[in-house]
Amino acid sequence: LDGILHLDVQDRPYTSVTFAQFIDTRFDNMNPFPQKNSVVVMDNASIHKSAHLAEMVEQRYV
Repeated sequence: LDGILHLDVQDRPYTSVTFAQFIDTRFDNMNPFPQKNSVVVMDNASIHKSAHLAEMVEQRYV
C-alpha cells in the first residue's frame, strides 16, 4: 500500500450523513484521478451509496 490511509472510530453507527462528513474531511489530502492519493475504496454498504456522497466525489474528480 502506497499512499495515505485514514480511518475513524465512533461509538454510534455511521449514517450516510456522518460518512459523507468523514469523506469530506479527507478531500484536502486527495488529488484528481489518476494522480497519487486519488482513489477512495468503499464496500457495498448502503451508507456508501447516497446521491450526495456520489456528487461530492464526482465534484472532486476522485
